[in-house]
Amino acid sequence: MRIRRRDRGEPTPPPPAVEPAEPPSQATDDLRLDAVPPMRPVDHDPAAVLPVDPSPPPFDQALLQSATPPDIAEAPPPVAPASPPPTPPAFEAFTPIEPTPPAPVVEPPAAYEAPEPVYEAPEPAYEAAEPAYEAPAVVTVTESYAVVEEVVVTPVDLPVEPKHAKEPIPPPAEVAAVPQMRTPSIRAEADGLLDGARPAPRELPRVIAIANQKGGVGKTTTTVNLGAALAEMGYRVLVIDLDPQGNATTGLGIDARNFELSMYDVIMRDQSLEDCIEPTSVKNLFVAPATIDLAGIEIELVPAFSREMKLKRAIDTVVDDFDFILIDCPPSLGLITVNGLAAAGEVMVPIQCEYYALEGLSQLLRNVNLVSSNLNESLEVTTIVLTMFDARTRLSIDVANEVRLHFADRVCKSVIPRTVRLSEAPSFGQPITVFDPTSRGAVAYRELAQEVSNGAPQRTR
Repeated sequence: MRIRRRDRGEPTPPPPAVEPAEPPSQATDDLRLDAVPPMRPVDHDPAAVLPVDPSPPPFDQALLQSATPPDIAEAPPPVAPASPPPTPPAFEAFTPIEPTPPAPVVEPPAAYEAPEPVYEAPEPAYEAAEPAYEAPAVVTVTESYAVVEEVVVTPVDLPVEPKHAKEPIPPPAEVAAVPQMRTPSIRAEADGLLDGARPAPRELPRVIAIANQKGGVGKTTTTVNLGAALAEMGYRVLVIDLDPQGNATTGLGIDARNFELSMYDVIMRDQSLEDCIEPTSVKNLFVAPATIDLAGIEIELVPAFSREMKLKRAIDTVVDDFDFILIDCPPSLGLITVNGLAAAGEVMVPIQCEYYALEGLSQLLRNVNLVSSNLNESLEVTTIVLTMFDARTRLSIDVANEVRLHFADRVCKSVIPRTVRLSEAPSFGQPITVFDPTSRGAVAYRELAQEVSNGAPQRTR
């Protein structure tokens, strides 16, 4: 039977003593908390712990028999002593950690700079020069100072192959022909119809027809402004409007609703031309107005007797009252234009400084010659005026030179420039000499009036 020690009254041996951990030194306490590294447990070493014998200590057998209490028949089995508590891990002493030195500053690598390319001129391809011609060489083969044979070698006997075969050069591609600009020219037949001699001066009164079958060359503009310039010089001027459009009438400020008779009534109804004349805002300048009714004259004059002379008979009644009578003809070669040519003593031809203006000039000269030979022997082209001249363009200069080359002294020295003031004046019902007296157009028409009048003295009435 086993008796427990506590039942025998023996004290239980105390557990083995555990040495306490060394307290931290004063230097460690002075360290900043943020510099103290976290504590880590020391690795457990089983050899550091005292060995525990699991078997119970030996007991005295005699003592065990004498100490058996009588009330206990059999003692309970002995209880193994409790195992000592685990030894707490020892902690290492805190040691100050030296501050980590700052990392050295590493300079960034320099930017990569590509080396500048060194240009090396390519070596020219070597081309073997053609051998220069040399005179035939005489080769003498000798043996033992005795001439055996003479051989003559010439360059022709040795064919020379080219180093690189040259490809045949293809024929040049056909180049499209560049269109050539046609130089403005007057047909040869125009030279025979009108020479370039200066016309003989004419006495007042003068009846001038401004005609050109091409439209837009400045016939109406020249009629209105030339008449106003002549009136400024003191001449008494009458403008007869034969154009069904009536532009000369409105250009002088005459409203179609303010008159009763027009040139249609004078030609078709034999009304007096004096009753048809209307005064204008310019002193010494008068106008015989036209309406759209003139457009039907071409058909109505077909069965009329002496139809080509109707206007001439009407002008003869008032010709002595004026120094200049300017007839504005329509842009055609019909019966109205024939009436104007038959009634006039001379013809003024405005020519626009463009290519098309020269195309119909020969036809106009031919009609003038027909009227001159059949209806009016005194009719003659005395004046050619260059209009819409633009000195900035080569075409205007070429046309002007071409006209002066063929008609010489019949071309006026004064040239009418292209200016917007001439186009604005009709919208105000005024000639350019009134609308803008100092403009280039006004100056040009004043100079033209001096050339046309030729300094003729005014008549006394």
